[in-house]
Amino acid sequence: MSLAFQEIQETIRMIQMEKLDIRTVTMGISLKDCMDQNPAVMRKLVYEKILSHAGTLVQEAEIVSEEYGIPIVNKRISITPAAELLGTSTVEDAVELAKTLDKAAAAADIDFIGGFSALIHKGAARGDNVLLDALPRALSETARVCGSVSVATTKTGINMDGVKKLGEVIKEASERTADSNGIACAKFVVFCNPAEDNPFMAGAFHGTGEQEVVLNVGVSGPGVVLNALKRYPDADLGEVSEVIKRTAFKITRAGELIGREVASRLGIEFGIMDLSLAPTNAMNDSVAEILEEIGLEQVGTHGTIAALAMMNDAVKKGGAMASSYVGGLSGAFIPVSEDNGMIKGIEDGSLSLSKLEAMTCVCSVGLDMIALNGDAEASSISGLIADEMAIGMINKKTTAVRVIPVPGMKEGDMAEFGGLLGRAPVISLNPRSPEKFIRRGGRIPAPLQALIN
Repeated sequence: MSLAFQEIQETIRMIQMEKLDIRTVTMGISLKDCMDQNPAVMRKLVYEKILSHAGTLVQEAEIVSEEYGIPIVNKRISITPAAELLGTSTVEDAVELAKTLDKAAAAADIDFIGGFSALIHKGAARGDNVLLDALPRALSETARVCGSVSVATTKTGINMDGVKKLGEVIKEASERTADSNGIACAKFVVFCNPAEDNPFMAGAFHGTGEQEVVLNVGVSGPGVVLNALKRYPDADLGEVSEVIKRTAFKITRAGELIGREVASRLGIEFGIMDLSLAPTNAMNDSVAEILEEIGLEQVGTHGTIAALAMMNDAVKKGGAMASSYVGGLSGAFIPVSEDNGMIKGIEDGSLSLSKLEAMTCVCSVGLDMIALNGDAEASSISGLIADEMAIGMINKKTTAVRVIPVPGMKEGDMAEFGGLLGRAPVISLNPRSPEKFIRRGGRIPAPLQALIN
């Protein structure tokens, strides 16, 4: 009884004082049966199917949140990669499909709908090319639609034609939303080895191996981990790892309980728990501050990658013991604009783009929510993408790029994105051009690590 009471006290403290929340419940919906050669018919089928399953998602999630006293911050939808629906469509049809998805998301009152996506890591089919051409307009003319493109995997190598195209897409999407600091780019991710059950935006899509409808949950809790570590100021690194592991176990248990209850109320299957530590702009809800609590004077200094690797490993170990169905990305996010510690690290000169890139070798995802100088060339953005794809390909892990060239801004300026997306100091890309390398195109072959059969 005393142990149960202690656990209740810990949970109350985590919720009320340490910002424990369920970051997102994301309903994955297959739209394969909505394909139709008539674009208007297809859009009608898509709209109706989304609302038939997700129309009560927000309502049921809020009931569960109130019953258990644990906040559910975001309610989201992911769909079958839209490129699979666009094989006979035009670019205008694709833009109209994005607007239909936006309309459905608004009707369901969800935060974001992910899956305006394409998988082109080995090459692009007709529907993929239509989606790529439509992306700048689709992202800039909608409010809740998120897109992603896979251009690399360990098994296939890197599609450099796709990498070149996406540098141009990001640049155009930024310019189309110049009046709001290029915000369209905040809704777009480029992937290597994407997870098909990822509940986090902007990279969520409902993979082709998934069932008809499923609920995936993204739990967070940097604030909980940070406060747990503060109670052990003199612990050695083995003990620090153990504290993080135990804390991740508790966070995951709470998340799975909530996720299964929401799924049950909706009459659908529970999918996976994503264990990622996702920061916010709230005070003491920062991955960077966890690293500093471990012992770094400031994030970005020597030792940052070792501390991040230890933390990421401990989170995975604790979470894996707490759930039978761990999936998604499951690790630590380092989005600059959403983490006050990362922002301060850049402002103080401790954290650089090169260091952020190096950190992605050991964390959950890649270069995330980074504001770039507005005059960055498309080829330089493509080069940045290529580097990050190579890290993921060689290390057999998911990596991603979500960067925002901010029109009219230069290094040192502060770009405001608002809400959950936060703000970010602008970083300049290397002025030396990789254009000739990017222009070569073709496909970088898969590495030797791919030969595992």
